[in-house]
Amino acid sequence: MDVIWTFIQSTLNRFYFPDLKWTDILDILIIAYIVYHIIVWVNSSRAKTLIRGIIVVALFLLFAVIARLNTILWIAKNLINVIMLAIVILFQPELRRALDELGRKNYISNFFKSFNPKAMEEKSLDDRTIYELVKTSIQLSKDKTGALMVIERDTPLGEYINTGISIDAVVSQQLLVNIFEKNTPLHDGAVIIRKDRVVAATCYLPLTDAKDITKELGTRHRAGIGISEVSDSLTIIISEETGGISVASKGKLYQNLDEDALRKQLSKFQVARNERSSMTKILKKGDQTNG
Repeated sequence: MDVIWTFIQSTLNRFYFPDLKWTDILDILIIAYIVYHIIVWVNSSRAKTLIRGIIVVALFLLFAVIARLNTILWIAKNLINVIMLAIVILFQPELRRALDELGRKNYISNFFKSFNPKAMEEKSLDDRTIYELVKTSIQLSKDKTGALMVIERDTPLGEYINTGISIDAVVSQQLLVNIFEKNTPLHDGAVIIRKDRVVAATCYLPLTDAKDITKELGTRHRAGIGISEVSDSLTIIISEETGGISVASKGKLYQNLDEDALRKQLSKFQVARNERSSMTKILKKGDQTNG
């Protein structure tokens, strides 16, 4: 390793970087990574307009400095703290969403979960649950019965579960069809599913603030997208008007799904489950060998 680093350092010295260390390279890579993700976040949120406004203000202040407009500079100096606080308040949803995205990155959570294989398996859907959800969605679609089914993953949905009525029952077509039957006490709102069980019904979900959503989509679709923006959940949405089946995940809406497409979306939850099950078998095999 020392030989490799010595070669890299000697090569860089030829390009006038005599004092460069490996920590400097690491520092540059980390900063580049952070700046890249900040730019991506700015381009995908209302912060893009904020940056434009800041640039305009900065250019105006630069002009004030060059022209020595002391009164304007004095006002700007004394209002800078108020302006920063106002920015945080105005863009609180975007900042919260950015922090949520950071917290949902798998490279940290998966590292700790790898030491607890049992906990890793519990989060995924099994084959029976996927089968029941697909059957339910097709039945509700044929009947044009509106439905909203949220499948919890790693992000806890306790605050939304508390807004509904507790059920705690195994997922089944008969149960879900009866819940969403029109003019019944539980049909309004969302069903939340955790670990292959329906934990609550009539739950209230946050609506998305996205401006690029077509006007044809109603509150049910906006709620499905909204919960996918603040969590890593997957939501099945059945349109009451058209019977169309949609899935919301990571802030995106996948519309007009047929039976196979819906099953494929749900099976993505099983990819992690299969990997975790394999890891569990390896660990158990290792324990038996050591024993």
